[in-house]
Amino acid sequence: MRFIETELSGAFTIELEKKEDERGFFSRSWDTNIFENRGLKSKIVQCNISRSKIKGTLRGMHYQIPPHAETKIIRCTKGSIEDVIIDIRKNSSTYLKWFSVTLTENNHKMLYVPEGFAHGFQSLEDDVEIFYQVSEFYSPDFERGIKWDDPSFKINWPINEKTTSPKDGSWKPFDIEKDGLIL
Repeated sequence: MRFIETELSGAFTIELEKKEDERGFFSRSWDTNIFENRGLKSKIVQCNISRSKIKGTLRGMHYQIPPHAETKIIRCTKGSIEDVIIDIRKNSSTYLKWFSVTLTENNHKMLYVPEGFAHGFQSLEDDVEIFYQVSEFYSPDFERGIKWDDPSFKINWPINEKTTSPKDGSWKPFDIEKDGLIL
């Protein structure tokens, strides 16, 4: 695996190192020791699959607060998504900045999202599926979110026509003073 640090402190895109031949390829997509040796969180307690039927479906921006703040590793296994993260760690040099990357079933890239980041994605085609690993169990009482069009961030989503859930459309505006996390 090749780890490429994004412009957001502590967040990485991960490219698989494939061993290819005429049959296809083999690649390692997870190795606790590799993550630990890089100083990255390697605890995985839950794996999730998200499927979006309609192009333009937008999910997010989700996060959990301490003591259930979570690290995520996201990979698109079918179709393509624009994956977006926002650094909401008050003590970070990249506080309030966002980053996006296109993840596809063909590029096999993954995104490592550390604790203290909000995460969301938009499907770039119909019938998209993502697989993600998380370091904490889902805890509804500790779940928070940022509305996808919050003016504090001005995220450039690639598709104008968006399908969202009522929950994702109801998040309150992010309060820079109150809502940032200290981890």
